[in-house]
Amino acid sequence: MTADPLKFTPPVLLAPMAGITDLPYRSLVARFGAGLVVSEMVASQELLSRRPGTREKAELGLGVVGTSVQLAGREAEPMAEAARMVEAMGAEIIDINMGCPAKKVTQGASGSALMKTPDHALRLIEAVVGAVNVPVTLKTRLGWDDNMLNAAPIAKRAVDAGVQMITIHGRTRCQFYKGHADWAAIRAVKEAVSVPVIANGDITSSQNARQALALSGADGVMIGRGAQGRPWLLAQIAHDLYGYPAPEVPTGAAFADMVAEHFEAILQFYGRDLGGRVARKHLGWYMDHAGTPADLRRALLTAREVDTTFALIAAAMTPEHAVAA
Repeated sequence: MTADPLKFTPPVLLAPMAGITDLPYRSLVARFGAGLVVSEMVASQELLSRRPGTREKAELGLGVVGTSVQLAGREAEPMAEAARMVEAMGAEIIDINMGCPAKKVTQGASGSALMKTPDHALRLIEAVVGAVNVPVTLKTRLGWDDNMLNAAPIAKRAVDAGVQMITIHGRTRCQFYKGHADWAAIRAVKEAVSVPVIANGDITSSQNARQALALSGADGVMIGRGAQGRPWLLAQIAHDLYGYPAPEVPTGAAFADMVAEHFEAILQFYGRDLGGRVARKHLGWYMDHAGTPADLRRALLTAREVDTTFALIAAAMTPEHAVAA
């Protein structure tokens, strides 16, 4: 492999989030500025069986620079075949999911459940690395639980197999999203491998991004839930920590226009019926940022007609409701 996954700059990445980091949202975050945007998790078996929806999740779109597609699975050959498929579709980087804590994923021996079977996990990693010519990365957690904190040895074996970057969410699987991410615990992974390590978990501002880097020794940060409703957050962190140009954070009418454009992109991607439902969570997060009154919020989220939704977006994102970024 000749590609270097850390040629992307800045080292501020968008985390894969199921049902959130679809093409419209990745495109919006990338427009503000991000070193890498990662797709929502794509199940390898579903992709291969052409189950409705999975191809759309993996779709990259032309002009989206610095994109990774995250694959999940429990068997080596389907993972390898799915990796070849998404490479052919234009994936620049393929990420292996060993961090998802959801029961429906771990009960199928995928996601963070693979941390309980490191030898089997390594066979999956080797299969994916051997199947493609683009860089392969790995995202995982600190371990399955407090009695199985094995991220560092797994990371070392993965790097020996050809993985070129490791992202660590600073929790165990059994923590799910409770408590606070342990950024200091990521340092053991950084000391175990020679490739870049990215810190993930609870990074919601430039201040705690700087703290996460200091405690973990990591080479960059990955932002997930902190960017919900604030697609410019990655660019803001890149500016504050690395001196990249500051994003133009939209306010007032500009903020309403951005939300309307995102809504329109969602409708075009999914169709009007499904798109209207998919958009609600994003509209909710935007209204959290804007401080929209409860009655207007309720009206927007229950609107049945697209034209009504567009009109309410303009009202809900007005300057007098804006809050600080």
